[in-house]
Amino acid sequence: MAISIYDMDRTITRGGTWGPWLRFWLRAHAPWRALLLPALAVPAFLYGQEAISRGQLKAWAHRIVMGKRVARVRVEAAAADYARMVVAEGCFEGALAQIAADRAAGRRLVLATASNAYYAEAIGAALGFDAVIATPPRWEGEWLDWRLGGENCYGEAKRVRVAAWLSAHATADEAVRFYSDHHSDAPVFALVADAGGEAVVANGTAALRAMADEKGWPQMVWGQPRSSWFERA
Repeated sequence: MAISIYDMDRTITRGGTWGPWLRFWLRAHAPWRALLLPALAVPAFLYGQEAISRGQLKAWAHRIVMGKRVARVRVEAAAADYARMVVAEGCFEGALAQIAADRAAGRRLVLATASNAYYAEAIGAALGFDAVIATPPRWEGEWLDWRLGGENCYGEAKRVRVAAWLSAHATADEAVRFYSDHHSDAPVFALVADAGGEAVVANGTAALRAMADEKGWPQMVWGQPRSSWFERA
């Protein structure tokens, strides 16, 4: 058996999923909280000045848009609705075709993303993935806390999480393939390539395409990703 690991935002989806999730939540579940959006200017400014991390920005955006605590049943229902919308309207057809081809070939499918697990898991399930590696939420009983439950699953942190998953769930002879669009995933590409797996660039950034050219990695173009300052990767 073999394993295919996919990044999500701009690899499978046409754009980032965190900003659209916040807008979805506001529109469907807490429209009055739109009055609090000006408060996002402070953490956004600090993030732009590199005074806070991407994970801290996510936490503060969650605090402002979703509140300090949200009942699990509300989050899970909203995530399922959001996932259906993303899969129906927000994915590259070429990415869906590649996922289907990998599944038909008997490969195990793993989604590895910096997105928040409480909605990334719903998207992964809707796409038929076998496992999801994502930024962990902080659950306190039946309530979702605004703070993250662990390190933002990005860059080196994603490599560590992917390596841990492979160590726990993969056998030594399983071939691994990794697809991503962004150069921030260089640590995961290196992890897979150094172990003899396949590194595949999909919808690559200029920096990642240059890396692929240098290393001879295959490249695919499934579409033109939407750019966003708020979601750089």
